[in-house]
Amino acid sequence: MNRHMKPSAVKILIAVNVFVYVLQSVSRGAVDVLFALWPLQHIDGEPYFHLWQIVTYAFLHSTDNIWHLLFNMLGLWMFGSEVESYVGPRRLLACYFASVVSAAVCQLFVPMMFGAPPGWTVGASGGVFGLLLAYAYLFPTRKVIPLIPPIPMPAWLFATIYAGIELFLGVTGNLSGVAHFAHLGGMVGSAMVILQWRRTPARR
Repeated sequence: MNRHMKPSAVKILIAVNVFVYVLQSVSRGAVDVLFALWPLQHIDGEPYFHLWQIVTYAFLHSTDNIWHLLFNMLGLWMFGSEVESYVGPRRLLACYFASVVSAAVCQLFVPMMFGAPPGWTVGASGGVFGLLLAYAYLFPTRKVIPLIPPIPMPAWLFATIYAGIELFLGVTGNLSGVAHFAHLGGMVGSAMVILQWRRTPARR
C-alpha cells in the first residue's frame, strides 16, 4: 500500500453520514433532540439550540424518508469527489464545513425574517450546495445532467439555475419543509472559500 496515499475525505463523510443515520433510526429521536439544528428561540418555553448543532445537523437526515439521505450522499459523491481530486482532501473539507456552518447561520436567521414558524433542521444539503458551487467554479463547462429535466447543461448553468430556484422558493414560501435559505447559505460559505483559493491557487 502506498504510504503517500491520502484517505478520501468524501468517502469518510459518506460513511459517517450513513453511520449516524443508523444511530438516528435506533435512538427514537434522542439524537435529533441533541444534534439537529434547533432555532434560537425557545419552543414551548424550552431552549433546544446548542452551538455544536451548527455542524452536527449536517450529519443527520430524516429517518422518515431515506431518499433524503440518498440524494444528499449522491450529490456529495458526484461533486465532492471531483473537487477533492483537484484541490485535495484538506481544501475539500474546508469548503464543505464552511458551507455547512454558513448554511446553519442562514437557516437560524433568514427564515425568521420571513415569519417562518420555528422548527429543527437536518441534512447535508447546505454542504452539498457548497460543493456544487465549488464544482461549477473549478469545472464550469463540465456537463451535468439534472434529474429534472434530464437535459445536459454546463456546470455553471446548473449551479445558477438551482440557486435561482432555491431563492424563489425561499422568498415565496413554496415547497415548505425544505431549508431553501440553508442551501443558499451553503453557497455563500463556499464562495468565501473559493475567494481564498483564488489567492492561493490549488494544486493540479
